[in-house]
Amino acid sequence: QVQLVESGGGLVQAGGSLRLSCAASGRTFSSYAVGWFRQAPGKEREFVAAISWSGGGDIYYRDSVKGRFTISRDNAKNTVYLQMNSLKPEDTAVYYCAAAEVVYVPVLEPHYDYWGQGTRVTVSS
Repeated sequence: QVQLVESGGGLVQAGGSLRLSCAASGRTFSSYAVGWFRQAPGKEREFVAAISWSGGGDIYYRDSVKGRFTISRDNAKNTVYLQMNSLKPEDTAVYYCAAAEVVYVPVLEPHYDYWGQGTRVTVSS
């Protein structure tokens, strides 16, 4: 079992930045791929970014956040980060992190086994 807790959400003006954290406890976190997803009001949850267990070159982003968001991980701290810059109102959502004990980098929700409770991000115009 892996427990995930997100933090770092909040209210920010358009153009601002936030850094989300996903802290893990339980089993060895370093063997898990981790993804960030988000769900805007009235919309389906969508993929945002994901990183392999090693944090090497296997990183994926949805097109709309490329160049603005950066996912990274510190396995020594059992934490994955999502640095979000140049935020836009359309980035407003509840952001969730998820973990999967796989060697590839999942971008689809069913491939993830563990989910956090989410952290809310609101970007004002």
